[in-house]
Amino acid sequence: MNNIKDIDLNLLVYLDVLLRERNVTKAAAQLNITQPAMSNGLKRLRSLLNDPILVRTSEGMIPTETAMRMQEPVRQILYSVEEMVQPAREFEPATTDRVFRIMASDYAASTLMPKLLTSLKEQAPSVTLDIMTPSDISFHDVENGKVDLAINRFEKLPQSFHQKQLWQDDFSCLMRKDHPLLDDYTLETYLKAEHVWVSKTGFGVGVGMDPHDVQKLGWVDGVLADLGHKRDIRVFTRNYHVAMHLARQGLMVTLPTQAASLYKDDDELTMREPPFAIPKLELTMIWSPLLQHDAGHRWFRQLIADTADNR
Repeated sequence: MNNIKDIDLNLLVYLDVLLRERNVTKAAAQLNITQPAMSNGLKRLRSLLNDPILVRTSEGMIPTETAMRMQEPVRQILYSVEEMVQPAREFEPATTDRVFRIMASDYAASTLMPKLLTSLKEQAPSVTLDIMTPSDISFHDVENGKVDLAINRFEKLPQSFHQKQLWQDDFSCLMRKDHPLLDDYTLETYLKAEHVWVSKTGFGVGVGMDPHDVQKLGWVDGVLADLGHKRDIRVFTRNYHVAMHLARQGLMVTLPTQAASLYKDDDELTMREPPFAIPKLELTMIWSPLLQHDAGHRWFRQLIADTADNR
């Protein structure tokens, strides 16, 4: 017999969505979690209830008789909880003076935050943003809700986090308008140029880079390695604006197009497509399950998503 103190009540939310969607992928999308996290939730439910919950048939996933009996009681429990906490969840953007703490990479802060501030000025003029760098926090800080959101490129994430992709970005090359490479812009001459490496993904304090460790150099150098090539990196930096300033010194910078576009009107610099294909970059917003149902947090997440869509 299960004791209530040993049961994760979040599983009721999982069960409710699974029975409505009858599809693990769609249920995960509804809760803004990964499919593996949703699958793990179904596995835990099956163990808790000693029942398959959903059974695969020729017509798709069908709830068991036990699951169907539970559907309405579970829905009523969740409705009751939602109604009980509703007064505490009221939020008025126009009058709030809330501080939202965001971990944002240099790339995300430069490309997204100026537009977000414009939206905030119109909708919530008294909101304050506290923007931190990836080196300032850890996954644990996000998980505990000490940081409202983290916006960056993430290679791996804990399954418990909620997430939303804000956009995908191509890559561009930024260089001086009088760069000799422009007279003969090919992959061969690209490889002969001197380059700036710029990147910062995930969390934590960065460590020194090894130019010979291609596995840790990221998108651009990984693609070149697959093609059997290697570029000449003269400077490693984690700051996109530093990299773009170094382009004025004659170095070449290959970076996300949204960042490069910040300098598209610079008198000394020009943008070009890379002379080889690079997979798109994904900018993702993540947050703690503890903040998933907070009204102010929901509003702020939607504002960021809308800002990203209208960039």
